Amino acid sequence: MNPIYTAMPPTIFAVMSARARELGAINLGQGFPDGGAPEDVIARAASALTGGSNQYPPMWGIPELRSAIADHYSHHQGLDLTSGEVIVTSGATEALAAAILGVVSPGDEVVMFQPLYDAYKPLVERAGGVARVVRLEPPHWRITAEALEVAGSTRTRAVIVNSPHNPTGAMLSAEERKLLADFCIARDAIAICDEVWEHLVFDGARHVPLMAEPGMRERTIKIGSAGKIFALTGWKVGWICAAPPIADVLAKAHQFLTFTTPPNLQAAVAYGLGKDDAYFAEMRARNQRSRDRLTAGLLAAGYSVLPCPSTWFVNVDLTASGISMTDVEWCNWAIENIGVAGIPVSAFCDTDPVTNVVRLCHAKEDATLDAALEQLARKP
Repeated sequence: MNPIYTAMPPTIFAVMSARARELGAINLGQGFPDGGAPEDVIARAASALTGGSNQYPPMWGIPELRSAIADHYSHHQGLDLTSGEVIVTSGATEALAAAILGVVSPGDEVVMFQPLYDAYKPLVERAGGVARVVRLEPPHWRITAEALEVAGSTRTRAVIVNSPHNPTGAMLSAEERKLLADFCIARDAIAICDEVWEHLVFDGARHVPLMAEPGMRERTIKIGSAGKIFALTGWKVGWICAAPPIADVLAKAHQFLTFTTPPNLQAAVAYGLGKDDAYFAEMRARNQRSRDRLTAGLLAAGYSVLPCPSTWFVNVDLTASGISMTDVEWCNWAIENIGVAGIPVSAFCDTDPVTNVVRLCHAKEDATLDAALEQLARKP
């Protein structure tokens, strides 16, 4: 068997969700929302299922969705994409796989930043690449020029950038975007940008894609997710945006992964991406309210909460909260003793992990959050 996967443990999300089901715990671990999915988008998928084609759609995606993605980014982020630069994938993880397999050759080095989404490193290694992992530090998790200089080499082929960032909720600053752009240009490297949380930004913040930086239009792969935008994580509809010389190669990788994505879901997402600005503003406001509710409850219970300007997650600093457990120890204690499941941030690390931060999902109904907070008040 392939040694990359033989020695790999099950993903922490599957483990904690299975334990939550087994123990009847409140699941603030895996990132999925209790509600918030737009009923009109779901209705459009149902209508397309019964009234449209159910045969293979085009491998690149249906024209309506590819055009909708390009138009959406023109309106919301000022990008000048065309539909010919868009590939529809079966979720953002498949988009990441196609991007990495299309870009990375054996021996290429890929810079990535930990805490990191757990798919990045195995996919790079499966492509024969070498992961160069940069450790970010709480509470603000900033990328520095010094760290980039240490990580880069003449073999640097790509940089994987996740902003807004899972699990920390951090967002790239203008200074960090310039650092990354300068780094990629100097090394003729490609930026693989995981931007699935791009609409889930709070407190009046605005997501700015790395693709918009000078010199990055032709060397950036931008990845998005309908599951995050519309709180429909089970649909697994994602996409890749890239200049034609890159997109043409990534499409060839995509065709031998999933080939295509259910046409009714593509039609519904195309409709959803065209919704007016009020939908996206209300979605952000709803998620900001849930973030604030969970944060306020945690602070009242004596926990120290790190800044969280984006995503569905808040992070608790155990050390600053007066808890002398590691994140793994606390997560095991919490699920077994107070019936709440969280995720240890060390699970997002490769080496030299952060071991005192726990991620909790706030994208839940008020009653779920309140029940969890009542239990979390029982600190160890």
